[in-house]
Amino acid sequence: MTPPLNRRHATALLLATGLAGCAARPPAPGVDAARLRGAIDGPQRSAANRARDAARHPFETLAFFGLAPTHQVIELSPGGGWYTEILAPYLRDGGRLYAAHEAADDANDYRRRSRAAFDARLAREPAVYGQVQVGLLPRTPRFTDIAPPGGADAVLTFRNVHNWIEAGHLDATLQAAFAVLKPGGVLGVEEHRAPAGASVDWIVKNGYVTETLMVERAEAAGFRLAARSEVNANPRDTKDHPNGVWSLPPTLRGGDADRARFVAIGESDRFTHRYVRP
Repeated sequence: MTPPLNRRHATALLLATGLAGCAARPPAPGVDAARLRGAIDGPQRSAANRARDAARHPFETLAFFGLAPTHQVIELSPGGGWYTEILAPYLRDGGRLYAAHEAADDANDYRRRSRAAFDARLAREPAVYGQVQVGLLPRTPRFTDIAPPGGADAVLTFRNVHNWIEAGHLDATLQAAFAVLKPGGVLGVEEHRAPAGASVDWIVKNGYVTETLMVERAEAAGFRLAARSEVNANPRDTKDHPNGVWSLPPTLRGGDADRARFVAIGESDRFTHRYVRP
């Protein structure tokens, strides 16, 4: 039996949906809270990923995006599959998950190895991931190999926008997301939050992105900002670290230098935005 929503989850959900101070309400229409909780608590999840739930708030984040188990969802840049292992079982029976990853033959060794590890992980558990369609991350204004029938209900990305800025394809990728979504479809973005006014050079060096830049680029692609959430905020993150956001867990790029201080800060301060295609 799926456990009931506990007080921490309920409070965070109210904050995420902008309902704090109002009468308690269920998640957004279409969200199957019990099924989502079951996917988060499922045996397919690794112990290392599960240990990060308190910092990443998967239930509250996905409920804020309004995902229904019948949706067609595209996950952009899934990396090692932290969210894939939740999204795949949640969508398996009634919806469809598409993962827009790097090319299997990418010239960059890191990206090529990332895709190979992702493919291997999915292949190990076909009962969980057998229906996931893996395609290419768009670096032009159109997807080349992902086309959900009738359009996608949601396109999601988690902590990737800084990489797209550095690589020079943020605008093209947002335009591709807009084109693949059906009217009323959702673009969900979670990203490390830069101090207001940070320059693009600072963003590229430190891995944080200003909310202003994100809103401007999403709106330029045609999206409308529908809601913001502070569910992934961390006021302990001062954002002045020697190795940028990678000083913090889980990367801890500085090794033993100031390790205890960075562990005490925890994972980065992040904004969470829900955009809609009009």
